[in-house]
This record gives sequence, structure tokens and C-alpha cells, in this order.
Amino acid sequence: MDHWLMCVPGCLRLVWRRMLPLFLFATFSVLFAGCTSPDIYSWGRYEDLLYVAYSKPEKAPAQMQVERMEADYQKARARNQRVPPGFHAHLGHLYAQLGRLDDARAQFETEKTEFPESAVFVDQLIARLNKHETAAK
Repeated sequence: MDHWLMCVPGCLRLVWRRMLPLFLFATFSVLFAGCTSPDIYSWGRYEDLLYVAYSKPEKAPAQMQVERMEADYQKARARNQRVPPGFHAHLGHLYAQLGRLDDARAQFETEKTEFPESAVFVDQLIARLNKHETAAK
């Protein structure tokens, strides 16, 4: 009987050594699985376009960006997904560069509607657009 009691700490140590990796794996799997979430926005090529537009503007003319962003927007709509914040404002800015002021205004209004927290910024963009339009007349 005393011999069995002396084995208990050694047996527990052996079980713990064998079970520790499995326990750690299960723990971290649960933790990391909880950290992932599905994308709520359809990013398309938006981030890549922004990076290229600011780092190498000569490689991203406005017309090319507009074409790609419009295609990404159509894909997002087909999948019933939203585009990320700033998408419509950026597209509106590109339209303004191309002289498509009505399209620019429509994109700015869409940005305000979908992301009300951007209203102050977008209102400033619309005011600049109106000022530019008035000066051009």
C-alpha cells in the first residue's frame, strides 16, 4: 500500500508531461479561433490601389483606379457586401480629378449615408467641390 502512494507523484508528473502539449495546443486553438472574424467589408483591390496611388502615383492614374474600384464595387454588390469606409470618398475624389463632378458628388453623398461618422469630412469635400465648380463657371 505504501508503495502505491509513493508512485502517485511520479505518475502525476508523467501524465502531466504527456498531457501538457495537448493542453497547450487546445488552449491556444480556442484562443486564436476566437480572434478570427469574417470580413465585414469587401476590400477588393482598394488597399493596394491606395498604397500605389500614394507611393508611386505615376503607376496609378485616376482613370485606372476608377475602373478597378468600379469593378470591385460591382463584385461587392453581387456578393451583397459593403465596401470599406473611405471607398466612396476616394472614388469621389478620383471622379473630381477626372472632371466628373456630378459623379464625385454622388460618391461623397453615398459615403456620408453609409458612414455617418464621416459627415464632417465629406461635407468639407463637397464644399470644396462646390467652390471649384463655382470658380470654373
